[in-house]
Amino acid sequence: MRKPVVAAVVGALALIAVAAAVGVGLKAATPAPAASAPSSPPPTTDRQAPAFASPRLYLDPNTEAAAAQKRLLALGDTAGAAVADQIATVPTAVWLGEWFQGDRLVTELSNDVADARAQKATPVFVAYGIPNRDCGGYSKGGLSADQYLPWIRTMASTLQGSGAVVLLEPDSLAMLSSEKCAGSAEVRLPLLRSSVSILEGAGVATYLDGGNARWLSPDDQAAWLKRANIEEAHGFFTNVSNFDTTQRERDYAGRLSSKVGWKHYVIDVSRNGNGWTGTWCNPPGAALGQDPKVTEGSDGKLDALLWVKHPGVSDGSCNGGPAAGVWWQAGAEALVNGRDK
Repeated sequence: MRKPVVAAVVGALALIAVAAAVGVGLKAATPAPAASAPSSPPPTTDRQAPAFASPRLYLDPNTEAAAAQKRLLALGDTAGAAVADQIATVPTAVWLGEWFQGDRLVTELSNDVADARAQKATPVFVAYGIPNRDCGGYSKGGLSADQYLPWIRTMASTLQGSGAVVLLEPDSLAMLSSEKCAGSAEVRLPLLRSSVSILEGAGVATYLDGGNARWLSPDDQAAWLKRANIEEAHGFFTNVSNFDTTQRERDYAGRLSSKVGWKHYVIDVSRNGNGWTGTWCNPPGAALGQDPKVTEGSDGKLDALLWVKHPGVSDGSCNGGPAAGVWWQAGAEALVNGRDK
């Protein structure tokens, strides 16, 4: 099994249970105050090499949705399988955490890179193993401080020359402003700064946590990004595992970019088809977003619209959903039906 698929057949081993929680988004805070849109960046300020080696995005054949589609088809549930298939056939990011270490990490990365090359596509990976991840929330876990940078070095050396993109630790920066993360910055920030240097030094385009439009203000988020080495990073990502509309996130990301040297950005559009509906955890009324696409070089500082969060995977035991990370067929059907309306 190349990656932990969280379905009913998965055993109850503790490590797999942690692995199942990948992609769970953090709560959205009170909307940040509105700010005036920044002026456009001068063309001469953009000297970054392209992050996406191919405009085609890697389709991982081993997602939770793909496993659900096969299982439901075997059970004769063709309607349910068709729903899962609508998600399984869309490229999504590959999440990496403490469940992939050492040889297992190398094997996973190597297999994905080989598959991506066969597809002539760019693989997008999410590094999700920061110590005290989620600060005790639904997706709590992570590596130890001593384990983290060796893990990143393995990732960097394996991905060198692959054309891969890495989204470094969703929620890791915006969450530092919360009470439950008090005291985490002194450990987390040096790890993030070094990780950016290691990954970018290996030629791996790296994006840092940019929060989302309903969380911190652009000024506050920019301050965290600067402390995390945004200068060396390719850019930042926004809206991971969240629901804000693409236009709202573009407006926010544009303002944030203007405060960190006009850095590039990517946006998670996996479940934002109906925008914010009042809660971050399995929100009723949510819908799949538009299909992902690479926009780099044609749309200002926006490099790509991505499916980072895996649709159909529960945010947590709320609004009728199972534990965080578990495939939720009813939730998947609601997301698909929401987009089809």
